[in-house]
Amino acid sequence: MSSLPFPRVLLGPGPSSVSGRVLEVVGRPPIGYLDPELLTIMPEIMAKLRTVFGTANEFTLPLTGTGMAGMECCLTNLLEPSDNVVIGVNGFFGGRMVEIARRCGANVTQVDFEWGTPVLPGPMREAASAILGKVKLIGCVHAETSTGTASPLAPIGALARELGALFVVDAVTSLGGMAVELDKNQVDACYSATQKCMGCLPGMAPVSFSDRAIEAIKARKSAPQSWYLDINLLKNYWSGDHMYHHTISTNMALAFRESLLEIDEEGLEARFERHRTASDVLINGLVEMGIEPFAQAGFRLPMLNSVKVPDGIADMEVRGRLLREYGIEIGGGLGAAKGKIWRIGLMGDSARLRNVELLLAALKRVLHA
Repeated sequence: MSSLPFPRVLLGPGPSSVSGRVLEVVGRPPIGYLDPELLTIMPEIMAKLRTVFGTANEFTLPLTGTGMAGMECCLTNLLEPSDNVVIGVNGFFGGRMVEIARRCGANVTQVDFEWGTPVLPGPMREAASAILGKVKLIGCVHAETSTGTASPLAPIGALARELGALFVVDAVTSLGGMAVELDKNQVDACYSATQKCMGCLPGMAPVSFSDRAIEAIKARKSAPQSWYLDINLLKNYWSGDHMYHHTISTNMALAFRESLLEIDEEGLEARFERHRTASDVLINGLVEMGIEPFAQAGFRLPMLNSVKVPDGIADMEVRGRLLREYGIEIGGGLGAAKGKIWRIGLMGDSARLRNVELLLAALKRVLHA
């Protein structure tokens, strides 16, 4: 394996490539978790993160951990045993939301959608109407990484408000690559990750909780089952008196601040357009090669492009050759899509036309060798 080309060109479902300036910051000598330099930039990190999330939520910060820590944080803080929950599942990660909600002791109604299609409000409303008692929470994945499919948030957010329920959203793949707009879409809790469109390394999970969500947590009958992810404790470290909670990775916090500065300098709209442009060029080039998109038209993600593996082509052989011969990583399918699709990530610093052109040229050579 030591003969693999290095550095890799990361065009899979994550992590994505990062800029030299982010790498430079993460490699500096560490500082303490109560160092004055870190305490000074904490409010800046939170403020810039609010901008990317599209929210005024006071509780908006990056957890120590990956995107799955963010998912656990949102669900374990909001759910108690016997709460009624409706979760739309149109891929692998919607299924994870269901699993964690069940481990919280909630009564989960899973609403299934065909993989490659979006979560829509009609079936969600029908499922909620069949539940006896109040629905505490409605959840879905904004950008389903396993299928490359986007689900519209506004109509589901409106449904949640109509039912008096909290709306929880997985934005692991979408944040920083397309508009999330928590406040506009009436999202009450959202989680993401640093290693995809946010342009940083794996290791932190941005989360945001609305005032409605905070009130629901305050009204709990018992403390959240996770001490490590208890937002009341985390808030005391990130603001106020900075009371010690755990030893965060200070280098990751500094690197994440650098990636937020990059986003600020580029501008969100320009960043979104860069992701869309790279995706359009990629899909057009693949279609010319006879490779078809997988996700439903009109709901395809620009940062995670899912395409069907052509008939007669060995999925793992092609991906293996791309990695061995060109150092290019692309992803295979998960769950029901395993062996059937390729997942090509154009996220953060990886969303560059030079990467698209390199992949198209390499894939053409591998397929016609």
